[in-house]
Amino acid sequence: MIRLLLTLAFLLPACTVAVPARAEFETQATSAYVVDLTTGTVLLDKNADIPLPPASMSKLMTVYMLFEALRDNPNVSLDTRFGVSTKAREMGGSTMFLNERDRPTVDELLHGIIVQSGNDATVVVAEGLAGTEDAFARLMNQRAQDLGMTNSTFANASGWPNPIHRMSTHDLATLATRIITDFPEYYGYFSIPEWDFDGRAPQNRFNRNPLLGLGIGADGLKTGHTSEAGYGLVGSAMQGDRRIVFVISGLQSSDARAEEAERIVNWGFRQFVKTDLLTQGQKVAAAPVWMGDVQEIGLVAPQDASVLVPSINLGEMTATVEFTGPLEAPISAGEPVADLVVRREGLPDAHIPLVSDRDVIRGGFVPRVRTATNVLAQKLVTQVQGLF
Repeated sequence: MIRLLLTLAFLLPACTVAVPARAEFETQATSAYVVDLTTGTVLLDKNADIPLPPASMSKLMTVYMLFEALRDNPNVSLDTRFGVSTKAREMGGSTMFLNERDRPTVDELLHGIIVQSGNDATVVVAEGLAGTEDAFARLMNQRAQDLGMTNSTFANASGWPNPIHRMSTHDLATLATRIITDFPEYYGYFSIPEWDFDGRAPQNRFNRNPLLGLGIGADGLKTGHTSEAGYGLVGSAMQGDRRIVFVISGLQSSDARAEEAERIVNWGFRQFVKTDLLTQGQKVAAAPVWMGDVQEIGLVAPQDASVLVPSINLGEMTATVEFTGPLEAPISAGEPVADLVVRREGLPDAHIPLVSDRDVIRGGFVPRVRTATNVLAQKLVTQVQGLF
């Protein structure tokens, strides 16, 4: 069995003509990660896997776990009320100004965490779901590993400075993506511009996301700031049928964070174009079959597929089908058997799975002899050519 490569200059006109290449983006952030969620294309990766202090951006993990509780725990609903401990009341920084007499609902706590960035609200959630904040932090660490967030460790629910409390911008983008895709019914909380809890914190009622209301499609997620972490933002924006998720960290001021975030959103949408590449069922190539009742199968797209291409500076896009072949029978129709690898200048390769267009059963004596003879002959030719 050998790895076969089929270069497809005929796949689409875009594969053989000049297409725009990516304009490099220089960011002032110490760490940044930008991904086009619609196509899965990473547009920017700067120190994205380095664990850094996430500040209040790590509140997204607390929110995600509360969303999971709303989905999975029959005892938790938006109307469920949690108690407030002295530890929660004594939290500093940004708060809802909760006290031990309060019994805030989950809905109020979500507003308090997302809009007001309430540190006290995160402790209330942690204690309400796990008994203690330390126990909740252990659950956060376990869940982060389950989600593939391998460069994250949590010491608390709020992002309060702690030497072991760290997240990478890549992990934050992974978390933001899961919030958007797993809980669309709750994602609207992140676009609420202001919220006031019982008139207690009128100066802290505004959402800190600087992109909301700018008319560029921004609709979430969370800012963060400490003296150690600098100014950061996990953000998302949607224009047309494209959504971008981005994370920046280590900016020197809130103004610099706002300017950089807006620049990234405009760059991400203006410098790249989504191109429809395949339609469901489209045959891309054929592949030989080993020991089957047919000698080859068609490699088809299991669903519509699009890729992102740069929109300025000339470059080239090529497509290659890769599979280990000949493919061995039996094979089921719809079974993934190959990859279409699209290469674009300045962007990571796009990998699109291809599937068999038919069922292939294991052949009888004659097909097996014929296949073995053909493959043996091919091997002999390869060996002879290798001598020269």
